[in-house]
Amino acid sequence: MLVTTPQPAAENLSDYYESDAYISHTDSENGLLPFLYQKVKQRALKKKIGLITKLNQGSGSLLDIGAGTGEFLKKASEKGWEIYGAEPNKKARTISEEKGITLKESFTEFAGQKFDVITLWHVLEHIPKLHEAITQIEQLLKPGGILLIAVPNYKSYDAKHYKEFWAAYDVPRHLWHFSKVSMAKLFSENLELIKIKPMLFDSFYVSLLSEKYKTGAKFSLKAFGIGLWSNIRALKSKEYSSHIYCFKKELKSK
Repeated sequence: MLVTTPQPAAENLSDYYESDAYISHTDSENGLLPFLYQKVKQRALKKKIGLITKLNQGSGSLLDIGAGTGEFLKKASEKGWEIYGAEPNKKARTISEEKGITLKESFTEFAGQKFDVITLWHVLEHIPKLHEAITQIEQLLKPGGILLIAVPNYKSYDAKHYKEFWAAYDVPRHLWHFSKVSMAKLFSENLELIKIKPMLFDSFYVSLLSEKYKTGAKFSLKAFGIGLWSNIRALKSKEYSSHIYCFKKELKSK
């Protein structure tokens, strides 16, 4: 596990998200990378809904932490899930509200409630006071509940290729940088890691963005090649650009 040092003061963190270029807080398709991001996101949303439904053996109560503009929760609601969400960014919450989905500012506002499924899609790396947050998240999960966490993997080929230009480092917004080893050790023994799934499209998008940071190119066929080669290398190493970690909470806490 790598740690961003120095880290911004907690009261200043929000300043680093006040950018039109921060795609996760908009639904914009203006520009090539935002267009590709939004198109891939729609396909990924369907896969995410399918995954949580399969792991939970049906629908139930769902808390999405770092819900962004609420698009995932909107799709989940359409599939019968009872949805709840938290998003610290005011702009993103406003966009979500326009879709009829009200989000809390912090997941800590749900203290005392229990959920069948909790999801963090590329969110854990943003959360300050990591170990405190992990304890609070575990407490929100029902016994037998499912926790899904997607994070970038700095052990991937695309990360090693782009080094300091690797877009998924995204400092200082990303405070923590995880490997498969660290993810297996972060949570208490009450959570069992039952599955790790690769996010195959991430290597392409991250490589495109990394190439832009490195060379200034808005579009690069080379970046597609790096993304493809990263996935091919991962067939053997199992180190993909991003992974989804699927945890299940013990029915009886130890």
